[in-house]
Amino acid sequence: MFTSMTVTVGCSGWSYDDWIGRFFPFEIRDDSAKRFEHYAEYFSTVEVNSTFYRMPGDKQVNSWVEKAKTHPGFEFSIKMPRSVTHEALVVHDDKTAIKHALFLEKVLGLPLNDVGGLGAILLQMSPSFHNTGDSFDTPSRFLGSLSVGEFHYAIEFRHKSWLNDNHHLLAETVKLLRDNHIANVIVDGPGFPFTSELTADSAYVRFHGRNFDIWYHDEKEDDERIDRYDYLYTDDQLRPWVPRIREMEEHVSRVRVFFNNHGRAKSAKNAFEMMEMLNIPHKAKTVHVQDQAKIDEF
Repeated sequence: MFTSMTVTVGCSGWSYDDWIGRFFPFEIRDDSAKRFEHYAEYFSTVEVNSTFYRMPGDKQVNSWVEKAKTHPGFEFSIKMPRSVTHEALVVHDDKTAIKHALFLEKVLGLPLNDVGGLGAILLQMSPSFHNTGDSFDTPSRFLGSLSVGEFHYAIEFRHKSWLNDNHHLLAETVKLLRDNHIANVIVDGPGFPFTSELTADSAYVRFHGRNFDIWYHDEKEDDERIDRYDYLYTDDQLRPWVPRIREMEEHVSRVRVFFNNHGRAKSAKNAFEMMEMLNIPHKAKTVHVQDQAKIDEF
């Protein structure tokens, strides 16, 4: 069982087939329940990305709730469906966005929260969600409708119109988030510059990897092909984040850190390394991120 901590570190997703033999033992390759049990031996938190593609059904919700019950202290942070972030809000349809967001709160947020298993709800915005410069009405109405008094929310902007010339959040953007108690997602990746503003009582950090060349080769933003996230951070790239996270820790009640560079279990390896740098106790494990040679190759 994990002890309560201000900083938690985990991965964006856990049930990847290419983790078999690298993070997961071969004998559990066909058992999704055992994959989670194995993951939960080493991490106290996970970011659920499947909710971005579809609203979860009753069976899936009940499965996550039961997992939370049997693993006290384990947190599921969940991603808002793309029907909100990549469809409705892009065309300024805040009514549809609000309807779908409140539905997610009801069917998944509340059940997980009731058993102590909800981390944060992530709004990963589309790169097509721009600050038009003439009005904050749509995002203000949308964010103002969320149950921020009950849930932690975090928003990841992906278009630079929300930044000033110095690559910091615009003052209006900071005010919008602080007024609505929404955490600014602090990103390491090729899609958006590092922004350090803290805008809520919790902080949210995401590591996407640094595959700049692949990221910008006319790929769809929601393309989940493995190459996009097949990146291993070096020790020198991770270590500057230690003082940044320590600084966040002084100002918020919880810092959630997720590695999204999931290709070939590299997120798990980097998450272990970050926990070691932050002196977070965890069970030791070797992650084989390189392909292992097979006997028939010789």
